[in-house]
Amino acid sequence: MSKPTDVRIREVDVTTDKYVYRAPVKFGGRVVTDAEVVNITVQVETRSGWVGRGFGSMPMGNAWAWPSRSLTGDRTLEGMLQFARLAVRTARDLDEYSHPLDLTRNLATGHRSIADQIARELDSVEPMPVLAQLVAASPLEAAIHDAYGKALQRNSFDLLGREHVRADLSHYLTDEFRGEYLDQYTLRSPKPRMPLYHLVGALDPLTPADLATRLNDSLPELLGEWIVHNGLTHLKIKMAGDDLQWDVERVLAVDRVSEQTQAQRGCAEWFYSVDFNEKCSSVDYVLEFLHRVRESSARAFERIQYIEQPTHRDLRSNPGNRMHAAASIKPVVIDESLVDLESLQLAREQGYSGVALKVCKGQTEALLMAAAALKYGLFLCVQDLTCIGASFLHSASIAARIPRIAAIEGNGRQYCPAGNRDWDQRFPSMFRIADGTVGTSCLTGTGLGY
Repeated sequence: MSKPTDVRIREVDVTTDKYVYRAPVKFGGRVVTDAEVVNITVQVETRSGWVGRGFGSMPMGNAWAWPSRSLTGDRTLEGMLQFARLAVRTARDLDEYSHPLDLTRNLATGHRSIADQIARELDSVEPMPVLAQLVAASPLEAAIHDAYGKALQRNSFDLLGREHVRADLSHYLTDEFRGEYLDQYTLRSPKPRMPLYHLVGALDPLTPADLATRLNDSLPELLGEWIVHNGLTHLKIKMAGDDLQWDVERVLAVDRVSEQTQAQRGCAEWFYSVDFNEKCSSVDYVLEFLHRVRESSARAFERIQYIEQPTHRDLRSNPGNRMHAAASIKPVVIDESLVDLESLQLAREQGYSGVALKVCKGQTEALLMAAAALKYGLFLCVQDLTCIGASFLHSASIAARIPRIAAIEGNGRQYCPAGNRDWDQRFPSMFRIADGTVGTSCLTGTGLGY
Protein backbone atom coordinates (compact mmCIF):
# COMPACT_ATOMS: atom_id res chain seq x y z
CA MET A 1 0.00 0.00 0.00
CA SER A 2 1.40 3.39 -0.98
CA LYS A 3 2.13 6.04 1.64
CA PRO A 4 1.59 9.81 1.39
CA THR A 5 5.24 10.21 2.41
CA ASP A 6 6.53 8.19 -0.56
CA VAL A 7 9.01 10.01 -2.77
CA ARG A 8 10.24 9.79 -6.32
CA ILE A 9 13.68 10.68 -7.66
CA ARG A 10 13.79 13.94 -9.59
CA GLU A 11 17.49 14.60 -10.13
CA VAL A 12 20.77 12.72 -9.64
CA ASP A 13 24.28 14.13 -10.03
CA VAL A 14 27.63 12.40 -9.60
CA THR A 15 31.19 13.68 -9.09
CA THR A 16 34.45 12.07 -8.01
CA ASP A 17 37.41 13.14 -5.88
CA LYS A 18 40.83 11.57 -5.50
CA TYR A 19 42.91 11.72 -2.32
CA VAL A 20 46.48 10.54 -1.77
CA TYR A 21 47.14 8.78 1.53
CA ARG A 22 49.68 10.29 3.89
CA ALA A 23 50.91 6.75 4.55
CA PRO A 24 50.12 3.43 2.86
CA VAL A 25 47.88 0.82 4.46
CA LYS A 26 48.41 -2.91 3.93
CA PHE A 27 45.75 -5.57 4.36
CA GLY A 28 45.28 -9.05 2.96
CA GLY A 29 48.61 -8.80 1.13
CA ARG A 30 47.52 -5.65 -0.72
CA VAL A 31 48.86 -2.11 -0.29
CA VAL A 32 46.64 0.93 -0.83
CA THR A 33 48.04 4.44 -1.29
CA ASP A 34 45.07 6.56 -2.41
CA ALA A 35 41.29 6.78 -2.50
CA GLU A 36 38.86 7.50 -5.32
CA VAL A 37 35.64 8.82 -3.82
CA VAL A 38 32.25 8.88 -5.55
CA ASN A 39 29.92 11.69 -4.44
CA ILE A 40 26.24 11.60 -5.40
CA THR A 41 23.52 14.19 -4.89
CA VAL A 42 19.87 13.17 -5.21
CA GLN A 43 16.77 15.33 -5.21
CA VAL A 44 13.46 13.69 -4.33
CA GLU A 45 9.89 14.95 -3.99
CA THR A 46 6.74 13.68 -2.32
CA ARG A 47 3.37 13.50 -4.02
CA SER A 48 2.42 16.71 -2.22
CA GLY A 49 5.47 18.49 -3.58
CA TRP A 50 7.87 18.46 -0.64
CA VAL A 51 11.43 18.41 -1.97
CA GLY A 52 14.64 17.20 -0.37
CA ARG A 53 18.23 17.08 -1.57
CA GLY A 54 20.45 14.34 -0.16
CA PHE A 55 24.14 13.53 -0.36
CA GLY A 56 26.07 10.26 -0.36
CA SER A 57 29.81 9.68 -0.56
CA MET A 58 32.00 6.58 -0.50
CA PRO A 59 35.56 5.53 -1.39
CA MET A 60 35.41 2.82 -4.00
CA GLY A 61 37.86 0.54 -2.18
CA ASN A 62 38.44 -1.68 -5.19
CA ALA A 63 41.46 -3.42 -3.64
CA TRP A 64 39.12 -4.79 -0.99
CA ALA A 65 35.87 -5.13 -2.94
CA TRP A 66 37.34 -6.52 -6.17
CA PRO A 67 40.66 -8.30 -5.56
CA SER A 68 40.92 -9.58 -9.13
CA ARG A 69 43.32 -12.23 -10.37
CA SER A 70 42.98 -11.14 -13.99
CA LEU A 71 42.49 -7.36 -13.89
CA THR A 72 44.81 -4.66 -12.62
CA GLY A 73 43.74 -2.37 -9.79
CA ASP A 74 43.32 0.47 -12.27
CA ARG A 75 40.91 -1.62 -14.31
CA THR A 76 38.78 -2.76 -11.37
CA LEU A 77 38.60 0.84 -10.15
CA GLU A 78 37.54 1.91 -13.64
CA GLY A 79 34.82 -0.73 -13.56
CA MET A 80 33.47 0.38 -10.19
CA LEU A 81 33.43 4.04 -11.22
CA GLN A 82 31.57 3.13 -14.40
CA PHE A 83 29.13 1.04 -12.37
CA ALA A 84 28.38 4.06 -10.18
CA ARG A 85 27.74 6.23 -13.23
CA LEU A 86 25.43 3.64 -14.82
CA ALA A 87 23.57 3.19 -11.52
CA VAL A 88 22.98 6.95 -11.50
CA ARG A 89 21.61 6.78 -15.04
CA THR A 90 19.23 4.00 -13.98
CA ALA A 91 18.07 6.03 -10.97
CA ARG A 92 17.27 8.99 -13.21
CA ASP A 93 14.94 6.75 -15.22
CA LEU A 94 13.16 5.30 -12.18
CA ASP A 95 9.68 6.83 -12.23
CA GLU A 96 7.93 5.58 -9.10
CA TYR A 97 6.94 6.87 -5.67
CA SER A 98 8.07 4.74 -2.75
CA HIS A 99 10.10 4.55 0.45
CA PRO A 100 13.92 4.52 0.10
CA LEU A 101 13.98 0.86 1.20
CA ASP A 102 11.90 -0.02 -1.86
CA LEU A 103 13.51 2.46 -4.25
CA THR A 104 16.96 1.11 -3.49
CA ARG A 105 15.84 -2.53 -3.60
CA ASN A 106 14.21 -1.86 -6.94
CA LEU A 107 17.41 -0.30 -8.26
CA ALA A 108 19.40 -3.27 -6.94
CA THR A 109 17.50 -5.62 -9.25
CA GLY A 110 19.37 -3.95 -12.10
CA HIS A 111 22.83 -4.43 -10.58
CA ARG A 112 23.43 -7.74 -12.34
CA SER A 113 22.85 -6.32 -15.81
CA ILE A 114 25.09 -3.33 -15.09
CA ALA A 115 27.78 -5.67 -13.78
CA ASP A 116 27.55 -7.78 -16.93
CA GLN A 117 27.97 -4.66 -19.03
CA ILE A 118 31.03 -3.67 -16.99
CA ALA A 119 32.59 -7.10 -17.48
CA ARG A 120 32.10 -6.80 -21.25
CA GLU A 121 33.57 -3.29 -21.34
CA LEU A 122 36.61 -4.45 -19.37
CA ASP A 123 36.89 -7.59 -21.49
CA SER A 124 37.03 -9.45 -18.19
CA VAL A 125 37.01 -13.23 -17.90
CA GLU A 126 35.55 -12.92 -14.40
CA PRO A 127 32.25 -11.36 -13.34
CA MET A 128 32.13 -8.20 -11.26
CA PRO A 129 31.78 -9.37 -7.64
CA VAL A 130 28.55 -8.61 -5.81
CA LEU A 131 30.61 -6.89 -3.10
CA ALA A 132 32.07 -4.49 -5.68
CA GLN A 133 28.57 -3.81 -7.01
CA LEU A 134 27.32 -2.94 -3.52
CA VAL A 135 30.22 -0.58 -2.84
CA ALA A 136 29.80 1.20 -6.17
CA ALA A 137 26.06 1.65 -5.56
CA SER A 138 26.37 2.65 -1.90
CA PRO A 139 26.73 6.45 -2.32
CA LEU A 140 23.54 6.48 -4.40
CA GLU A 141 21.70 4.54 -1.69
CA ALA A 142 22.96 6.93 0.97
CA ALA A 143 21.88 9.97 -1.03
CA ILE A 144 18.35 8.56 -1.51
CA HIS A 145 17.90 7.84 2.21
CA ASP A 146 19.36 11.24 3.07
CA ALA A 147 17.13 13.07 0.59
CA TYR A 148 14.04 11.31 1.97
CA GLY A 149 14.70 12.61 5.45
CA LYS A 150 15.46 16.07 4.11
CA ALA A 151 12.15 16.14 2.21
CA LEU A 152 10.17 15.20 5.33
CA GLN A 153 12.38 17.32 7.61
CA ARG A 154 13.06 14.31 9.82
CA ASN A 155 16.02 12.14 10.64
CA SER A 156 15.98 9.16 8.26
CA PHE A 157 16.32 6.69 11.14
CA ASP A 158 12.96 7.91 12.44
CA LEU A 159 11.22 7.08 9.14
CA LEU A 160 11.57 3.29 9.23
CA GLY A 161 8.31 2.27 10.92
CA ARG A 162 4.82 1.26 9.88
CA GLU A 163 3.78 4.88 9.30
CA HIS A 164 6.28 5.34 6.45
CA VAL A 165 7.25 1.86 5.15
CA ARG A 166 4.82 -0.07 2.95
CA ALA A 167 5.63 -3.59 4.15
CA ASP A 168 6.95 -5.23 7.29
CA LEU A 169 10.37 -6.88 7.47
CA SER A 170 9.06 -10.25 6.29
CA HIS A 171 8.90 -8.66 2.84
CA TYR A 172 12.66 -8.00 2.92
CA LEU A 173 13.90 -10.84 5.13
CA THR A 174 11.94 -13.94 6.29
CA ASP A 175 8.61 -14.82 7.89
CA GLU A 176 10.34 -14.64 11.28
CA PHE A 177 10.09 -10.86 10.97
CA ARG A 178 6.35 -10.70 10.22
CA GLY A 179 4.76 -7.66 11.83
CA GLU A 180 8.14 -6.10 12.60
CA TYR A 181 9.70 -2.93 11.20
CA LEU A 182 13.16 -1.43 11.28
CA ASP A 183 12.16 1.09 13.93
CA GLN A 184 12.20 -1.87 16.35
CA TYR A 185 15.86 -2.50 15.54
CA THR A 186 17.13 1.09 15.55
CA LEU A 187 17.45 3.77 18.22
CA ARG A 188 15.45 7.00 18.15
CA SER A 189 18.46 8.97 19.37
CA PRO A 190 22.10 8.26 18.56
CA LYS A 191 24.38 7.00 21.28
CA PRO A 192 26.08 10.15 22.58
CA ARG A 193 29.63 8.82 22.36
CA MET A 194 31.28 5.68 20.97
CA PRO A 195 34.80 4.26 21.35
CA LEU A 196 36.90 4.54 18.20
CA TYR A 197 38.70 1.50 16.80
CA HIS A 198 42.13 2.64 15.54
CA LEU A 199 43.73 0.58 12.79
CA VAL A 200 47.21 -0.85 13.24
CA GLY A 201 48.07 -1.70 9.65
CA ALA A 202 50.64 -4.31 8.70
CA LEU A 203 53.07 -1.57 7.60
CA ASP A 204 52.43 0.78 10.52
CA PRO A 205 55.49 1.45 12.71
CA LEU A 206 55.15 0.51 16.36
CA THR A 207 58.47 1.71 17.77
CA PRO A 208 61.23 4.13 16.64
CA ALA A 209 63.18 1.14 15.31
CA ASP A 210 60.37 0.55 12.79
CA LEU A 211 60.51 4.06 11.38
CA ALA A 212 63.20 4.89 8.82
CA THR A 213 62.18 8.51 8.27
CA ARG A 214 59.47 10.69 9.72
CA LEU A 215 56.75 12.38 7.70
CA ASN A 216 56.87 15.39 10.03
CA ASP A 217 53.33 16.43 9.13
CA SER A 218 52.28 17.18 12.73
CA LEU A 219 50.35 13.89 13.07
CA PRO A 220 51.50 10.91 15.16
CA GLU A 221 53.41 8.14 13.42
CA LEU A 222 54.20 5.53 16.09
CA LEU A 223 51.52 3.50 17.84
CA GLY A 224 52.31 4.92 21.26
CA GLU A 225 52.05 8.44 19.86
CA TRP A 226 48.61 7.70 18.42
CA ILE A 227 47.42 6.21 21.72
CA VAL A 228 48.43 9.34 23.61
CA HIS A 229 47.25 11.75 20.91
CA ASN A 230 43.75 10.27 20.67
CA GLY A 231 43.43 8.61 24.07
CA LEU A 232 42.84 5.29 22.31
CA THR A 233 41.35 2.23 24.02
CA HIS A 234 40.45 0.10 20.96
CA LEU A 235 43.02 -1.15 18.42
CA LYS A 236 42.26 -3.16 15.27
CA ILE A 237 45.32 -5.18 14.28
CA LYS A 238 45.81 -6.30 10.68
CA MET A 239 47.16 -9.83 10.41
CA ALA A 240 49.00 -11.60 7.59
CA GLY A 241 46.89 -14.73 7.80
CA ASP A 242 49.55 -16.86 6.12
CA ASP A 243 52.49 -16.31 8.49
CA LEU A 244 51.58 -17.60 11.94
CA GLN A 245 54.75 -16.55 13.72
CA TRP A 246 54.48 -13.00 12.32
CA ASP A 247 50.83 -12.73 13.33
CA VAL A 248 51.49 -13.86 16.90
CA GLU A 249 54.52 -11.61 17.26
CA ARG A 250 52.59 -8.67 15.83
CA VAL A 251 49.88 -8.94 18.47
CA LEU A 252 52.47 -9.33 21.21
CA ALA A 253 54.42 -6.33 19.90
CA VAL A 254 51.28 -4.20 19.78
CA ASP A 255 50.47 -5.33 23.30
CA ARG A 256 53.94 -4.40 24.60
CA VAL A 257 53.66 -0.87 23.22
CA SER A 258 50.10 -0.59 24.49
CA GLU A 259 50.95 -1.76 27.99
CA GLN A 260 53.79 0.71 28.33
CA THR A 261 51.80 3.63 26.90
CA GLN A 262 48.55 2.89 28.72
CA ALA A 263 50.42 2.57 32.02
CA GLN A 264 51.85 6.05 31.48
CA ARG A 265 48.32 7.31 30.80
CA GLY A 266 46.83 5.52 33.78
CA CYS A 267 44.52 3.48 31.55
CA ALA A 268 43.69 0.03 32.93
CA GLU A 269 41.43 -1.42 30.22
CA TRP A 270 41.70 -1.53 26.44
CA PHE A 271 40.75 -3.90 23.62
CA TYR A 272 41.96 -5.43 20.35
CA SER A 273 40.31 -6.89 17.28
CA VAL A 274 42.33 -8.97 14.84
CA ASP A 275 41.58 -8.91 11.13
CA PHE A 276 42.90 -11.69 8.91
CA ASN A 277 41.23 -10.37 5.73
CA GLU A 278 40.32 -13.94 4.71
CA LYS A 279 43.97 -15.07 4.33
CA CYS A 280 43.89 -18.03 6.76
CA SER A 281 43.86 -21.47 5.17
CA SER A 282 41.49 -22.91 7.77
CA VAL A 283 40.08 -22.53 11.25
CA ASP A 284 43.07 -24.54 12.52
CA TYR A 285 45.28 -21.54 11.77
CA VAL A 286 43.02 -19.33 13.92
CA LEU A 287 42.95 -21.85 16.76
CA GLU A 288 46.72 -22.17 16.78
CA PHE A 289 47.06 -18.38 16.65
CA LEU A 290 44.80 -17.99 19.68
CA HIS A 291 46.61 -20.77 21.52
CA ARG A 292 50.03 -19.20 20.97
CA VAL A 293 48.90 -15.71 21.92
CA ARG A 294 47.30 -17.00 25.13
CA GLU A 295 50.39 -19.10 25.92
CA SER A 296 52.67 -16.09 25.44
CA SER A 297 50.48 -13.45 27.12
CA ALA A 298 47.20 -14.18 28.85
CA ARG A 299 46.53 -10.46 29.13
CA ALA A 300 46.98 -9.87 25.38
CA PHE A 301 44.66 -12.80 24.70
CA GLU A 302 41.96 -11.44 27.02
CA ARG A 303 42.12 -8.07 25.28
CA ILE A 304 41.12 -9.60 21.93
CA GLN A 305 37.45 -8.64 21.60
CA TYR A 306 36.68 -10.34 18.28
CA ILE A 307 38.14 -11.86 15.10
CA GLU A 308 37.33 -10.73 11.58
CA GLN A 309 36.82 -12.93 8.48
CA PRO A 310 39.69 -15.42 8.86
CA THR A 311 39.10 -17.51 5.72
CA HIS A 312 37.97 -17.09 2.13
CA ARG A 313 34.97 -14.86 1.45
CA ASP A 314 33.33 -17.43 -0.84
CA LEU A 315 31.61 -19.47 1.86
CA ARG A 316 29.69 -21.71 -0.52
CA SER A 317 32.81 -22.84 -2.36
CA ASN A 318 34.66 -23.47 0.91
CA PRO A 319 32.18 -25.42 3.07
CA GLY A 320 34.98 -26.95 5.12
CA ASN A 321 35.99 -23.59 6.59
CA ARG A 322 33.79 -23.82 9.66
CA MET A 323 34.32 -21.46 12.56
CA HIS A 324 32.49 -23.23 15.40
CA ALA A 325 35.66 -24.05 17.37
CA ALA A 326 37.12 -20.55 17.07
CA ALA A 327 33.76 -18.88 17.77
CA SER A 328 33.52 -20.82 21.03
CA ILE A 329 36.62 -18.90 22.15
CA LYS A 330 36.11 -15.43 20.63
CA PRO A 331 33.37 -13.92 18.43
CA VAL A 332 34.20 -14.50 14.74
CA VAL A 333 32.53 -12.04 12.37
CA ILE A 334 31.91 -12.13 8.64
CA ASP A 335 32.96 -9.10 6.66
CA GLU A 336 33.77 -9.67 2.99
CA SER A 337 31.32 -12.61 2.89
CA LEU A 338 28.31 -10.57 3.96
CA VAL A 339 26.46 -9.40 0.85
CA ASP A 340 22.86 -10.48 1.53
CA LEU A 341 20.62 -12.45 3.86
CA GLU A 342 21.53 -15.75 2.22
CA SER A 343 25.22 -15.19 2.95
CA LEU A 344 24.40 -14.29 6.57
CA GLN A 345 22.39 -17.46 7.05
CA LEU A 346 25.13 -19.56 5.44
CA ALA A 347 27.73 -17.96 7.71
CA ARG A 348 25.66 -18.87 10.76
CA GLU A 349 25.51 -22.47 9.58
CA GLN A 350 29.29 -22.46 9.18
CA GLY A 351 29.87 -21.25 12.71
CA TYR A 352 30.33 -17.51 12.39
CA SER A 353 29.00 -15.76 15.47
CA GLY A 354 29.10 -12.11 14.43
CA VAL A 355 28.55 -9.59 11.69
CA ALA A 356 30.60 -6.60 10.55
CA LEU A 357 28.25 -3.95 9.20
CA LYS A 358 29.57 -1.54 6.57
CA VAL A 359 27.65 1.30 4.97
CA CYS A 360 29.85 0.84 1.89
CA LYS A 361 27.56 -2.14 1.17
CA GLY A 362 24.56 0.20 1.11
CA GLN A 363 22.34 1.83 3.73
CA THR A 364 19.41 -0.48 3.02
CA GLU A 365 21.57 -3.60 3.18
CA ALA A 366 23.22 -2.43 6.43
CA LEU A 367 19.86 -1.78 8.08
CA LEU A 368 18.42 -5.14 7.07
CA MET A 369 21.52 -7.10 8.06
CA ALA A 370 21.58 -5.28 11.41
CA ALA A 371 17.99 -6.33 12.06
CA ALA A 372 18.77 -9.94 11.16
CA ALA A 373 21.91 -9.99 13.31
CA LEU A 374 20.03 -8.56 16.28
CA LYS A 375 17.21 -11.08 15.80
CA TYR A 376 19.67 -13.97 15.73
CA GLY A 377 21.69 -12.72 18.72
CA LEU A 378 24.92 -12.25 16.77
CA PHE A 379 27.89 -10.12 17.82
CA LEU A 380 27.80 -6.78 15.98
CA CYS A 381 30.43 -4.27 14.98
CA VAL A 382 30.69 -1.45 12.42
CA GLN A 383 33.76 -1.03 10.25
CA ASP A 384 34.72 1.37 7.52
CA LEU A 385 36.58 1.40 4.24
CA THR A 386 39.06 4.10 5.26
CA CYS A 387 35.99 6.31 5.13
CA ILE A 388 36.62 10.05 5.02
CA GLY A 389 34.42 13.12 5.34
CA ALA A 390 30.75 12.39 4.74
CA SER A 391 31.32 8.65 4.36
CA PHE A 392 32.77 8.43 7.88
CA LEU A 393 29.86 10.43 9.28
CA HIS A 394 27.50 8.06 7.46
CA SER A 395 29.25 5.04 8.95
CA ALA A 396 29.13 6.59 12.41
CA SER A 397 25.45 7.44 12.04
CA ILE A 398 24.43 3.83 11.60
CA ALA A 399 26.77 2.64 14.36
CA ALA A 400 25.20 5.14 16.73
CA ARG A 401 21.65 4.03 15.83
CA ILE A 402 22.04 0.24 16.04
CA PRO A 403 21.80 -1.38 19.51
CA ARG A 404 24.64 -3.57 20.82
CA ILE A 405 27.32 -1.91 18.67
CA ALA A 406 29.93 -0.81 21.18
CA ALA A 407 32.57 0.83 19.00
CA ILE A 408 33.21 2.17 15.51
CA GLU A 409 36.23 1.87 13.25
CA GLY A 410 37.54 5.07 11.73
CA ASN A 411 40.97 5.18 10.11
CA GLY A 412 40.54 7.97 7.58
CA ARG A 413 42.13 10.41 10.05
CA GLN A 414 45.27 8.21 10.06
CA TYR A 415 45.79 7.56 6.38
CA CYS A 416 43.82 10.23 4.52
CA PRO A 417 43.21 13.30 6.71
CA ALA A 418 42.95 15.49 3.59
CA GLY A 419 39.55 13.91 2.94
CA ASN A 420 38.25 15.22 6.28
CA ARG A 421 38.93 18.89 5.60
CA ASP A 422 35.93 21.17 6.15
CA TRP A 423 33.97 18.28 7.66
CA ASP A 424 36.21 18.39 10.73
CA GLN A 425 35.28 22.05 11.20
CA ARG A 426 31.54 21.30 11.03
CA PHE A 427 31.69 18.18 13.21
CA PRO A 428 34.68 18.62 15.53
CA SER A 429 33.52 15.94 18.00
CA MET A 430 33.69 13.36 15.20
CA PHE A 431 37.16 14.17 13.93
CA ARG A 432 39.09 15.66 16.86
CA ILE A 433 39.59 12.69 19.15
CA ALA A 434 41.03 13.21 22.62
CA ASP A 435 39.51 10.53 24.87
CA GLY A 436 39.34 7.59 22.49
CA THR A 437 35.73 8.26 21.55
CA VAL A 438 33.79 10.03 18.83
CA GLY A 439 30.96 12.35 19.80
CA THR A 440 28.06 10.87 17.84
CA SER A 441 25.45 12.96 19.67
CA CYS A 442 25.83 15.57 16.93
CA LEU A 443 24.39 13.21 14.27
CA THR A 444 20.78 14.27 14.80
CA GLY A 445 20.14 16.43 11.75
CA THR A 446 17.58 15.75 9.04
CA GLY A 447 18.36 12.94 6.63
CA LEU A 448 21.20 10.68 7.72
CA GLY A 449 22.11 13.08 10.48
CA TYR A 450 25.02 15.00 9.01
